Amino acid sequence: MHDYLLSVLLGIVEGLTEFLPVSSTAHLRISEALLGIDLSNGYWKMYSIVIQLGAILCLPIYFRSRIANFFSTFPRGERGNRTFIDHPITLVLIAFIFTAGPAFLLTKVIGKHLESLYIMGASLLLGGIVMWIVDAFYGRTPPGGRYKTEHMEEMSIFQSVWIGICQIASAVFPGTSRSMSTIAAGQISGMSRAAALEFSFFVSIPTMIAATAYDLLRILHPKNPAMGAALGSMPANTHQWIVLSIGFVVSFVVALGVVAWFMNWVRHRGFTPFAIYRIIVGLAVLVWASRGI
Repeated sequence: MHDYLLSVLLGIVEGLTEFLPVSSTAHLRISEALLGIDLSNGYWKMYSIVIQLGAILCLPIYFRSRIANFFSTFPRGERGNRTFIDHPITLVLIAFIFTAGPAFLLTKVIGKHLESLYIMGASLLLGGIVMWIVDAFYGRTPPGGRYKTEHMEEMSIFQSVWIGICQIASAVFPGTSRSMSTIAAGQISGMSRAAALEFSFFVSIPTMIAATAYDLLRILHPKNPAMGAALGSMPANTHQWIVLSIGFVVSFVVALGVVAWFMNWVRHRGFTPFAIYRIIVGLAVLVWASRGI
């Protein structure tokens, strides 16, 4: 398959799965394996990192009015009942810190797991089961017809910390899904589906930008040549730069459409279809890995 077409397909996979609770990392790595790409190849490792950034950058554009409103109402909030500590901007940063700190300390563990199809399959399967159970119990409209937290503006510090802690699993085990962790944790803490999803989007902005920047920094300025090669390698020629650019642009465009669609979907339906999908794919990946296909 021509590299340009390959990049388009991988860009579509990344854009489709980055914000759905199905794990973009697992889908991207599994797709690369199915398409015959060596998962240990330095260029394709770097490629996977960069096109994830392409998908993430669609969020500031899609939520530009919400972001502008948050900054313009800081720290009192839109209703005048917030403080510097519990304003949505601060809560996003709190969740980010509680995720980024432990994830940074566990980078060696994360690196060992990135190419493991067994861990991806198990994480997809177990995450699907957890998501199905959580949505079944906490996705129903509560007595009185109102959730404890209907909107991001009503979130508490506890909810932010709780979500940040739960996201650590997604950082360590590819296949868990950052959005799945955020959504499930949010629902358990009393958030509506829409509020949990929106917070998931906002937390992913600093989390993924920081993670991508850190990975690229380690590739560009490794402590030693061997470490740099293990992490990934930058494009070596014009062809590779074009392939990378195609994946970046395609993932951005597709992700922008997915965010709009997913926000609308969640307002009217639950997460059960995604949980079932995770279980099916997780089982398939485990069978595939066990047979050494």
